[in-house]
Amino acid sequence: MTQSPTTPKIPVSPEKKSGSKGWIILAILLLLVIAAILIWYIPMKDKYAGLLDEKELQRIELQEELNELMILHDSIKVQYGTLSDSLSIKDSIILANAREIQELLNYKWEYRKVNKKLGMLREITQGYVHQIDSLFTVNYELKEENEKIRQQYTREQDKSRELIREKETLVDKVKEATVLRALNVSAVGIRMTGSGRERETDKAKKIEQVKICFTLGENKLTEPGIKTVYVRILRPDNVVVTQKVGEDYSFTFQDQQLDYTAKKEVDYQNKDLYTCLHWTKKNKDESAMIGVYNISVYTDGYLIGETSFELK
Repeated sequence: MTQSPTTPKIPVSPEKKSGSKGWIILAILLLLVIAAILIWYIPMKDKYAGLLDEKELQRIELQEELNELMILHDSIKVQYGTLSDSLSIKDSIILANAREIQELLNYKWEYRKVNKKLGMLREITQGYVHQIDSLFTVNYELKEENEKIRQQYTREQDKSRELIREKETLVDKVKEATVLRALNVSAVGIRMTGSGRERETDKAKKIEQVKICFTLGENKLTEPGIKTVYVRILRPDNVVVTQKVGEDYSFTFQDQQLDYTAKKEVDYQNKDLYTCLHWTKKNKDESAMIGVYNISVYTDGYLIGETSFELK
């Protein structure tokens, strides 16, 4: 049998063997370092995460406290209204500090710094609340005092008005007491006889005159002297019987100008004074109006007596 030739072995150099061992050792060391880092990092990661969570909780707590302070501040402004305007400077300080704290919370911040500023803001806000409350108390007391003064002033006004009314009433009573009265006023139709004597008549065809008589009653309070007495005769159709029309044939009564039928001046001396006035029909041939005639007597701007008569 023929034997195959044997493949010759290549000898390994000592340098290559030492190099392989070096890499293995390096790999083992690298694995050990990685393992050590992992062993250190995992608990540190949990601790760091815990620190981040704690810091976030602190930030949330500080944010909530800031929000509560601002809600309190806004509610005070709403509750006390215009009173808060008097503390506008302090109000602007509160708002400026709140904005600064909010910026710190939104971006880079430190717990101690923010907490310190919140403490300052809390003190300012409390002082603001105290001042507002003091202003409200003072304002309330002033309102109560003003209300008392107003009520007292109103009472005094009422008393003054009552005194004025009493005075006016007294003046009216005095004036009323001085007014003359026409007593027993009578009015009759007159026709003249052939001998010139007067005869009473109620016939519309025969009447020529109207005779009005009355007594000016005794009055010690009125001023004596010449009195002008006016008489108005109102026909059945409510037209005033007049001699002529115009200012010379009118008088003033209650701020109005009234036409009169007849007038007479009498000398009144605070005693009963009997007097008569006559009205003469213009056209004797013309029949007078049938119906009731109303008579009114005036003097010194007052209506002092009334009566009526009827023509048939």
